Amino acid sequence: MVQKAKCDSDGSCSSCEGTSSCSEEEKQAHEEERLHQRLAKIHHTIMVMSGKGGVGKSTVAVNLAAVLAAEGLRVGILDADIHGPNVPKMWGIDWRPLQGGEEGIRPIEVLPNVKLISMAFLLPNPDSPVVWRGPMKHTAIKQFLGDVEWGDLDFLIVDLPPGTGDEPLSVAHLIEKIDGAIIVTTPQEVALLDARKSVNFSRILKVPVVGIVENMSGLNCPECGHLIPLFKIGGGEKAAKDLGVPFLGRIPIDPEVVQKSDSGTPYVISYPDAEVTKAFQEIAAKCRAFVKSPKTQEKKGKNKAATAAADMKKRGGKNL
Repeated sequence: MVQKAKCDSDGSCSSCEGTSSCSEEEKQAHEEERLHQRLAKIHHTIMVMSGKGGVGKSTVAVNLAAVLAAEGLRVGILDADIHGPNVPKMWGIDWRPLQGGEEGIRPIEVLPNVKLISMAFLLPNPDSPVVWRGPMKHTAIKQFLGDVEWGDLDFLIVDLPPGTGDEPLSVAHLIEKIDGAIIVTTPQEVALLDARKSVNFSRILKVPVVGIVENMSGLNCPECGHLIPLFKIGGGEKAAKDLGVPFLGRIPIDPEVVQKSDSGTPYVISYPDAEVTKAFQEIAAKCRAFVKSPKTQEKKGKNKAATAAADMKKRGGKNL
């Protein structure tokens, strides 16, 4: 009996001419290996989460990516909000067809060193809903990670939908070495209740918590400069202290943040010297320090070893 040669294709099974001769087990093994190869080129991965909607999570993800890119780092943004993919709009891209290459799907380059992938690029029009259950969303996120030509990245920022459901679970399951999760909240009690759930969700999945960001934290009066606590102030910092996680900082309210998000230019690019931008820069600095800490690196090494052992057991103790 002639033994079948090991597949050495870098392409996906769906685009391979010889896929009909492969078993489902062989296809799955190939896709898993392909996913691991992609992730091996990504140095750090951070999930941006929120317990509830409307707290500015995507705004934080986009501006954090822009700050990191301005510091000369290679950044990817995975818009993992399958049902409400708004990140492209915040970069001034409503829709653009994705192109394929020898190495896979090419992400959209929104800046010279910022790459973006989103469900929005796969919809027939911006008003088309995505009516999917959990398994289909998991498959989509897996393809965004394994079939997209991310290349070498310093940071992959994963913008997640609100809550602790399918998408965060899929990302945590698929990425074996997540550096941590940033929890975005407003100072309101109702938002803080859900932020606490996100922290505990991360702990259950053994994803380190980078810290809590308190967004919409006060408005400086344009006339007198007095700080107006529209949604209270300090709730996020108190929650971080109570839960024993870092507090990354406060982002004050600035109407221009909304304007720039709608017009498709990250705020930090338009106003490099503003107080809001300084807040994002401080958050970015704390994120960089967190991912480089010995404790984080040790945890990543343990997670990687555990994943490799699990893969080996799944394969019957044999390397494919």
